[in-house]
Amino acid sequence: MPSSGLPALLKNIEPHRIPGDHSVFRLTVKTMFIRPYQTQDFAAIAAIYQEAIDRGGITMDTAPYGAKKVEAQVSQFHERETILVLERSQTVIGWGIIKRYSDRPGYRLCCETSTYLSFSEIGKGYGKRLQQSVIRKVKDFGYHHVVAKILAVNQDSIEFHKRFGFRVVGIQKEIGCLQGIWHDVVILQLILAEKPHQSSDGSV
Repeated sequence: MPSSGLPALLKNIEPHRIPGDHSVFRLTVKTMFIRPYQTQDFAAIAAIYQEAIDRGGITMDTAPYGAKKVEAQVSQFHERETILVLERSQTVIGWGIIKRYSDRPGYRLCCETSTYLSFSEIGKGYGKRLQQSVIRKVKDFGYHHVVAKILAVNQDSIEFHKRFGFRVVGIQKEIGCLQGIWHDVVILQLILAEKPHQSSDGSV
């Protein structure tokens, strides 16, 4: 169940008229929740990312992306890295990743995040809930500074991040080239108000 309670649940209820009876409706509840990834999610995670590759203007990846690549990536995760998946009616329709910005100790309070949603589910409020969950998990991990890097042509994603407090801090001009087209990357940051407690050895 979403943390927002009954109003969120009602948004996921769809009325269906019962055939032959014009006065009775059946309500189908589409349950939605966000949880840490499981190994059985790898194919769905890859398929959603493949949508982004195929659409263009979202990622600089071009090669086919499958479950094995997701498995290889998560096998290298640090204890403060993860993927959260958004599941609706037992189907993964989106995911968000939290990665360390760097493995250098001085950057231990900084992370980088990305979120992806199946294109058929855009505009239904799922992206907002996923991003909220990712930011909560970022805080749980003890990060203070969050970075997002987005292709400049993807203005929808840039504006989406701004609604969560991200601010543009720089543009990497002509950093990538796909099919003869040069791309800029916009760097955004979110500074969390809470400063994580650190032990005497500097760990979080």
